[in-house]
Amino acid sequence: MKVILLEDVKGVGKKGDIVNASDGHATNFLLPRKLAMEANKTNLAQLDAQKKKAEQKLAQDIAAAQQIADKLKDAKIKIPVKSGSQGKMFGSISNKEVAEAVQSQLGIAIDKKKYNVQAVKTLGEHTAQVNLHPQVKVALTFELVAQ
Repeated sequence: MKVILLEDVKGVGKKGDIVNASDGHATNFLLPRKLAMEANKTNLAQLDAQKKKAEQKLAQDIAAAQQIADKLKDAKIKIPVKSGSQGKMFGSISNKEVAEAVQSQLGIAIDKKKYNVQAVKTLGEHTAQVNLHPQVKVALTFELVAQ
């Protein structure tokens, strides 16, 4: 019996797969537990519509992330920090400070977890990787200036 899996089933397949399951396994295990549905014309058409909708959403997400990446690529962010007379900073800069600076200077709100900033302890220009989407990553340039 051909069935469409509604969830990942170990040893059978992943969500959305069309698999050929034995009649007993399908009627006694997969269908009653709502892990699968019968693969008829109506359900196959519904599955195709869901896949197309998911592809469109993915394309929209990538396009939106690419627009933000274009803005960040050309931007120069200045972050004022407290430092000593030798140019050494008191403490270091982390993802949080960079995210707040981007929010205040560019008006782009990005979750601080998406920034990849190594602990920066010196003044001057530095770069941070921003993971906007698994397929869209951009290098952000920021400058630490004495306050």
